[in-house]
Amino acid sequence: MTDTALRTLGWDAERDAAFASYAARGLTAGRVGRVDRGRFEVLVDRDGALTTVHAHARTSVDGFVEDQPATGDWVALDADVITEVLPRRTLIMRSSAGKSSAGQVMAVNVDTVLIAVPLEREAKVAQLERFVTVAWQSGARPLVALTKADLVDADEAGLALTRAQEVSPGVDVVVVSASTGEGLDALRARLGTTAALVGQSGAGKSTLVNALAGSDVMATQATRQDGKGRHTTTARELVALPGGGVLIDTPGLRGVGVHDANDGVAQSFSDIETLADQCRFADCAHESEPGCAVRDAVETGTLAERRIVAYRKQLREVERETRAKHRARR
Repeated sequence: MTDTALRTLGWDAERDAAFASYAARGLTAGRVGRVDRGRFEVLVDRDGALTTVHAHARTSVDGFVEDQPATGDWVALDADVITEVLPRRTLIMRSSAGKSSAGQVMAVNVDTVLIAVPLEREAKVAQLERFVTVAWQSGARPLVALTKADLVDADEAGLALTRAQEVSPGVDVVVVSASTGEGLDALRARLGTTAALVGQSGAGKSTLVNALAGSDVMATQATRQDGKGRHTTTARELVALPGGGVLIDTPGLRGVGVHDANDGVAQSFSDIETLADQCRFADCAHESEPGCAVRDAVETGTLAERRIVAYRKQLREVERETRAKHRARR
């Protein structure tokens, strides 16, 4: 499959090898480009060009009901039926709404999780921290885009950039404007082969997708007068970018819950984890213990108190979810 058009979507030698047994059975390789209410649009190679197949999933496959195909999946098709899902390299999950311990798949097989944060209104720092945790847990690399830079002055943008960098240690943060083109080249250079775009409603995600794609591939709406976003994107959709690579747009979220994310929390709060290694006691709770490097950092002003609060909150959320999963298993 050396010359397959799927290579523009990220197909490579490793996936070629993984698909060999399915090819021998006469199945067709494809990538899920859109999932909407149980219906799947799959991009396949037809005579060297990408073609969309409207497919459905064969639920008799072992484990398939619990692990439905998601946007970004590489699959094997028998005519218009998805029969197999190739192994996933990364998986973006968030907690489901309500009390369920099950998670919700946002996108799979991405290199970069692009987190859109609007500059024209005050950023919700705690929400950004949660998105960063979800991104690290996925196995992909987080990337923060501070959008709508044309709507604020340079001082406001600089302050927001500093704040975002403080709460996203080890993460690239880029100030962008889809309208003027500011920062778009820097963003493109960091996207990787497949990027998933996530963020709150009204963050300008669809406008950013159009700017990166070079055409109006996504509908856009103005932000409501009360500052809350509108849900322009209603389904997770894969968009091919000029020159190769893809961007997966996801619906805007009012909030995001961390799911099964111990490793993600540790990476998201790597500043605290690094300090914790210097505490006198290995089981230090960072409250009133002597020789606590974390409390010392707070008292000297090198670590914000709210970072500790957010860190503990996310850990408690992960612990609650773990207990709920154990109860569900029993």
